[in-house]
Amino acid sequence: MATTTVETGVKARHLPEHGPIDPATGREVLLSLRNVDITFGKGDSAVKAVKNASFDIYKGETFSLVGESGSGKTTIGRAVIRVNPCAAGQILYKGVPISGKIPRSLDREVIRNIQMVFQDPAASLNERATVDYIVSEGLYNFHLFENEADRVQKVKNMITEVGLLPEHLTRYPHEFSGGQRQRIGLARAMVMEPELVVADEPISALDVSIRAQVLNLLKKFQEERDVTYLFIAHDLSIVRFISDRIGVIYKGNIVEVAEAEELFDFPMHPYTRSLISAIPIPDPILEKNKVLFTYDPSVHDYSTDKPELTDIGHNHFVYGNQKEIEEYKVIREKGVPLKSITIRDPNAPQKEQEEETMDASAILSAPLHDTGSVWYMILSLLLPVLGIIAAVIFKKKNYIKNYKACKKGAIISFCIIGGIIALFLLALLFAVIF
Repeated sequence: MATTTVETGVKARHLPEHGPIDPATGREVLLSLRNVDITFGKGDSAVKAVKNASFDIYKGETFSLVGESGSGKTTIGRAVIRVNPCAAGQILYKGVPISGKIPRSLDREVIRNIQMVFQDPAASLNERATVDYIVSEGLYNFHLFENEADRVQKVKNMITEVGLLPEHLTRYPHEFSGGQRQRIGLARAMVMEPELVVADEPISALDVSIRAQVLNLLKKFQEERDVTYLFIAHDLSIVRFISDRIGVIYKGNIVEVAEAEELFDFPMHPYTRSLISAIPIPDPILEKNKVLFTYDPSVHDYSTDKPELTDIGHNHFVYGNQKEIEEYKVIREKGVPLKSITIRDPNAPQKEQEEETMDASAILSAPLHDTGSVWYMILSLLLPVLGIIAAVIFKKKNYIKNYKACKKGAIISFCIIGGIIALFLLALLFAVIF
């Protein structure tokens, strides 16, 4: 991470020509997130969607942010374009804080330099506007043309570059397919000649054949215009081949940041390993015999030793406490790539296969309401006999977490009752003797 310093209390009115240089890599840092928290709601109903997020994006690279749905990827992307406010921390663009209240002149420069390509190509376009107006809107707002002829030429050139025809400019979004709409959205962003583009899952709503075309377009613009991308996605199979560096986010926490090949060869955090193991294998036989690596957050003990994002070497950052970080460093220094995908031997005896996949099967087949709520333990504590009965029923129905909660509550209750009986007998014994 770059250790750039920004003079506090002084609000810049314009962006500098270049961003700060990361002393560790010697590269220009275009965007930095510093301990960013993003919260929705207030008071008891407040939800912290992003927690203490920190990472840098270098100029000219593709930085991908990956994680499951609801992990906070889009929330960060919308914070970068100043839609979502930061509850804590700050976002720096070229070393200048752009989160919170900033001067109007700086705000306009940020809007001009940072554009976004949205996930839903249908909802992100104005259905009542023609393609010509949709692509031209930014040009109008910032007056980025000399005259009408210049504007028309810029729009025609851009619409051609994204693979559409000039006659499409007079049409409306509903007349296009999903892939064509995404091209229009890409043209709208690129016509502004931005330095940074936030691409929020730009291919997830498209057919597989169209995805490659849109990705090639993004790569083409990057090579020709030196555009930097914050690419938000959940599909690691695509991210691996288009990214320079990858950040993995889980429930609002950045858990790992590394170069693409480094991350796939040495996925240190168990959540990263679970994402890699979920990548589909094209061979149906191998896919059928693949053993998923399932992430269990309970393996971490953060009760006393608090975790933080730490560099373990090789520009590889991992989220963990001191004990975990030391283990990660030892594993990384061995230099032996980690295996996240395991293929079960189809010819092995059935008993061995069952033992090998027991843990994964138990998790995958767990019922929806198997929550292991603390109330099951409390009720079993108060009514231990009913707790034992409930535990037997839950175990039979494969509600493993509920079964453990009931069992734990009943055992504690019986221990307490046994202790009370033991004290009573001891007191009775003393009364008889004395």
